[in-house]
Amino acid sequence: MNIQQFKYILETVSNNFNLSDAAKKLHTSQPGISKAIIEFEEELGFQIFERNGKRLRGLTKPGKAVVAVIRRLLLEVENLKRISDEYVNHDEGVLVIGCTHTQARYYLPQIILDFKQRYPGVQVSLIESSPPQLANMLLNDELDVAFATETLAQVPGVVIFPCYDWEHYLVMREDHELSNMTSTQAKNLSLQDIARYPLITYSRQFTGRPAIDASFEAADIKHNIVLEAIDADVIKTYVDVGLGLGIIASMAYDPRRDRGLIGLPVGHLFGYHTSKIGLRKGVFARDYVFEFIQMCAPGENKKSILEKLHENLF
Repeated sequence: MNIQQFKYILETVSNNFNLSDAAKKLHTSQPGISKAIIEFEEELGFQIFERNGKRLRGLTKPGKAVVAVIRRLLLEVENLKRISDEYVNHDEGVLVIGCTHTQARYYLPQIILDFKQRYPGVQVSLIESSPPQLANMLLNDELDVAFATETLAQVPGVVIFPCYDWEHYLVMREDHELSNMTSTQAKNLSLQDIARYPLITYSRQFTGRPAIDASFEAADIKHNIVLEAIDADVIKTYVDVGLGLGIIASMAYDPRRDRGLIGLPVGHLFGYHTSKIGLRKGVFARDYVFEFIQMCAPGENKKSILEKLHENLF
């Protein structure tokens, strides 16, 4: 058995047991992967995949145990490479960050600027995607760290650290009838008040959208979302042309920048949230990764990060 076989097996599992997709991802042939799997099973003395003819349908009971071991082995192989990089090229490397557009646009700029001043030899790569996709990329070692509000806390194999608190803001044009509300009136704003107007907000996998839908459903109030977007700037653009009221994350509204728009905090309606940074449990993190996490999560230090990173690992 060898590392190449391990990679073939893991990629097959990651691609829902589709050998063609796994072969494309690994830039190899489907027969080559199939042969490697059969040879691996023969060496073990049992099948790790359930089959329907020539098609793979899932993992056998012992196969699940084997795949868990393979994941740990490949993680340690990657850790060896990271250890080498840490001691040979201490202040050089690549930091791959997974985030949503809102975090890339509004939360991370100053943090990344400060990070680059400390580590000029480290290249930063931002990967924008949905929280579920970011979680999968993190587990597949395509990211060093990832940001999310809800998703990461529910993913086995990921350790998380709280970064910042936020709430939703209701944004509208200055000529909207709700724009003249006092702060007291804004605090008394109800879901029924908002539901009277067409709404523009995030797509279902982004930036607290589940909390918005859940609040209306719990109150048994029907709301009219006329446009969904993954980008707060797009939402504000359509608010500005008069399509409706926008519901966006608080960090995406700045009265100095968003001239012509009024923003009202509505955390009392949609809850208060904490965005978190996560990394794969058990990974050997470079020193600059620890530094970046501490910049995003000031309550943590290298010792506390290490403890959580290796807690209940096996």
